[in-house]
Amino acid sequence: MEKATFGAGCFWGVEAAFRRVRGVVSTSVGYMGGHFEHPSYLDVLSRITGHAEVCQMEYDPTIVSYKALLAVFWAIHDPTSLNRQGPDRGEQYRSVIFYHTPDQAEIAHWDKAALETSGWYCQPIVTQIQPASAYWLAAEEHQQYFEKRLKAQQQQTAIEQ
Repeated sequence: MEKATFGAGCFWGVEAAFRRVRGVVSTSVGYMGGHFEHPSYLDVLSRITGHAEVCQMEYDPTIVSYKALLAVFWAIHDPTSLNRQGPDRGEQYRSVIFYHTPDQAEIAHWDKAALETSGWYCQPIVTQIQPASAYWLAAEEHQQYFEKRLKAQQQQTAIEQ
């Protein structure tokens, strides 16, 4: 197994997108890229930690390539939007690729350059590419958030019927 870590806005949606990718065997959400140890969700929201909300995953490279994971990353957010995605604003929502190996760094830089020259975007791509650093797992209530919320809604609907 190999590891990949991406920040592309609110980590709930990022995780939900990658959980659907064949070859991704596990996901979690947390914080990376800051200067504060053991940050909480509120610490990160207060913008005092420098962390990005990220999704970290383990994937099987015999089933899904790192380049294929990058294709999902580029597709699920606007990489030209500095420190925001949709209504979410702040450095914790920045577009960032945290690489775990020299190969990942090379592929990420190449892929970003190819996308920049493709003409696909009218604005410059602001995605950062940085080495992975300490990863701080978010609280349990943030893990697989959308799946938990859907399950709770289904249970509530069943109770009401």
